[in-house]
Parts: sequence; C-alpha cells; structure tokens
Amino acid sequence: MKGDGCPTALVVDDAPDIRLLTDLVLTMAGFKVKAAASGRDALHLLAGRDLPDIVLLDVQMPEVDGWETLSRVRADPRTADLPVVLCTVKGLPEDTFKGWSLGCDGYIGKPFDIGGLVEELQAVLRRTPKQRLAIRRDKVAELARVVRS
Repeated sequence: MKGDGCPTALVVDDAPDIRLLTDLVLTMAGFKVKAAASGRDALHLLAGRDLPDIVLLDVQMPEVDGWETLSRVRADPRTADLPVVLCTVKGLPEDTFKGWSLGCDGYIGKPFDIGGLVEELQAVLRRTPKQRLAIRRDKVAELARVVRS
C-alpha cells in the first residue's frame, strides 16, 4: 500500500458497466482504483513506475485475455509477486484449476457479491507472497483431484 494507507486496485475488464460498478464499490471500500479495458491496456499500465497493490482481472476479453495477462504478469520479475484475483463467469472446475495453475491469488465468479468481492481483495492483500504461494499450491492440488475425477 502506498503511504496514505489506501490500497490501489487495478480493475481489468472489457465491460464498461462492470468497470464502473467495481470502481464504485472499491472506492467506497477505501481503495484507489485504476481501470483498464483490456489485458493489453493492463500490461501497459503495469509496465509503468507505479504498480497497484492488487489486480482484479477478468478472463474473457478480446485480444489479450485474462489467462495470457496473468501469465505475463507472473513471468515479469517486477510483477511476479503482484496479487491477482480473477473475476470471471468461467466457473467450471477446469477453469478454476487453470486460473490457480497460472498463478492467481483468488478466484471470484460473476455475477459477484459486492461484499464478498471486497472481502476477498482485502484478504489477499493481508497475505504475504509466501502465504499466497502456499494457498495457490494447495488450491492447485485440490482442484487437480476434482478435475481428474
């Protein structure tokens, strides 16, 4: 978090109404919000000097989708430990498994519960990179069993 104590969230979604709603909800919860309409825009913002504290990332977007965006975030040493929460309609076990395998730190289904969204982002922000990695490993192992059965 920046010096003022307000966490910054980068909201990445190609749907303007979702970006607007999420911006409003997170602002009311004490976040500073930046928005990107595509994975490409998000990656451009993440290449800048000021990184957000957390990224809320949609999966289904044209050009550079959320899967590819997450992969690139994890591959870049500057952003490898950046907390990323996926927020998507893709809720099948295979999709959830893919998200955790690619390195997400949380997975929220759409339509989302407003309170649950804020709680999830706050919970992820409280965790250290080491804790997030341990949770990710546990989720991947748990979901691998579900997907295989």
